[in-house]
Amino acid sequence: MPYRFLALASHEPGISSPKLQPEKTIWRIANVVYSSINAKTGGFVMSENPELQVPIAPAPTLTTCLNCHSAMPSELRFCRNCGFRLGEGVAEYTETVRFNGAQAGMVPGAVSTPSVCKKRRRMSGMAWIFVALLVFFVGAAAFTAVIAPRNQDRRTVRFTPPPQVKSFVGVNGFDNLNDDVPGVTFDRVDAPDTPADKAGLVGGDIITSFDGHEIHDEDQMSDLMISTPIGKTVDVEFLRDGEKKKTKLTTISEDEFNRLKGFFEKRPEGRGQFGYEDGDAETVEIPGTKLHGVKLNDILQSRPADLAGIKDGDIVVEFDKIPIRTKEEFLMRVRRALPYSTVNVVVMRGQEGQPLEKIEIPVKMGKQ
Repeated sequence: MPYRFLALASHEPGISSPKLQPEKTIWRIANVVYSSINAKTGGFVMSENPELQVPIAPAPTLTTCLNCHSAMPSELRFCRNCGFRLGEGVAEYTETVRFNGAQAGMVPGAVSTPSVCKKRRRMSGMAWIFVALLVFFVGAAAFTAVIAPRNQDRRTVRFTPPPQVKSFVGVNGFDNLNDDVPGVTFDRVDAPDTPADKAGLVGGDIITSFDGHEIHDEDQMSDLMISTPIGKTVDVEFLRDGEKKKTKLTTISEDEFNRLKGFFEKRPEGRGQFGYEDGDAETVEIPGTKLHGVKLNDILQSRPADLAGIKDGDIVVEFDKIPIRTKEEFLMRVRRALPYSTVNVVVMRGQEGQPLEKIEIPVKMGKQ
């Protein structure tokens, strides 16, 4: 508890030096000055000046440490117990400027409690990748949920009919005739030993009846190939060079037809070679007759046909006793001929505007 000391002094004899007497009451220290009133007597008296007012500091405000929760004066910057930063003092903050130029100070007696600003952690690259994947999958799920029901409503049940079983006769296909003439024709027989080959049909023949049905067009013929059972023997009527002919054939399956074609294409003997430019050959009608033949416009030199005496412009009408009526049939017969075998070729030769001469020429085939 603070003490007050009273100082007394005298130069008179018998007066002892002043003693300091402590008191438990609070006193103010008076200033002692020299007085000139008793200067004549040779003595002086200590006088007490008026009391000086010493300002008393107000009670300190307190703040709480956010780390150890101890109460500390708000003027401190760091906690005395743990050293944690308490924050800036009240005087270091700038008052908030209000609108319209008005200023508002802090509420009297308020305690400043600084907030602790934590440093924001930045997201790493892997975190961004994870967020991107999450957004992608959520978007895909939403898209599927919206679009899938619409597509499901649009779906229609489609019935796929079973493949139709079709009979084959061994030709490359049927074509309609010109000028709406009833019947169908074809360009060539595809391979040896097919039903058409065994029946004696050749490219250019016109089929007018099949299994008792009169043929009008290729659509009807295709329907008959579907309705006719595989392995059935049918009667066939056809026209060749204006003459009506009849034959019989037995239909086969598609697998059997492909087997016969594959065997011919891979036969060990190979294919025959005649020696002409097949791209320049053309199907022509023999003047003055109902016959058709294949005109050879380009005979290759030093090839079997050239060596045998076949000339440019000759019209082939028969090859190895087989009538030739289309260029496709002639090419197939040349390939079917055994290499190095000799075949008889019948040609029509002559000048334009003059009667043509029929000539039979033996030709020793080459090999492709």
